[in-house]
Amino acid sequence: MFSKEESKRLRQEFWISFGKSFPRKWILYHTKIKDCSFKFHFDVHTAMVSIDIETQDLEKRITLWEKFSALQNILRTEYLPEVIFEEILVLKNGKEISRIFVRKENVSIHNKKTWQETMVFLKDNMSLLEAFFEEYKDMLQD
Repeated sequence: MFSKEESKRLRQEFWISFGKSFPRKWILYHTKIKDCSFKFHFDVHTAMVSIDIETQDLEKRITLWEKFSALQNILRTEYLPEVIFEEILVLKNGKEISRIFVRKENVSIHNKKTWQETMVFLKDNMSLLEAFFEEYKDMLQD
């Protein structure tokens, strides 16, 4: 087990190392779509890249979800065959969102032996998500 301080230090070390290994500007929150963002995630069990639709306006969330869903086949066949579409996801804080993501199992931010493969996974899959988004953003932003 790791103390909170050790865990925090490892998380900081990982993300600093990731940024140095892959120094580029990611889209993340700069989608120009309100409440829609790209996210990296890495914890003690999994790594994930996602597009999160977080608006609490249910009608807006459904509209944006439908736009992404209409492109699901393209995303899956041309970019990310393992992509998962989760229309309703309740976060630990109780917030309900929609998420499109790919994840890598059996990696841990507490295990430095899995860091390199995780960094490559995060970089490769976020690059693919961004390429998809860049190609279809006009349709998504309307």
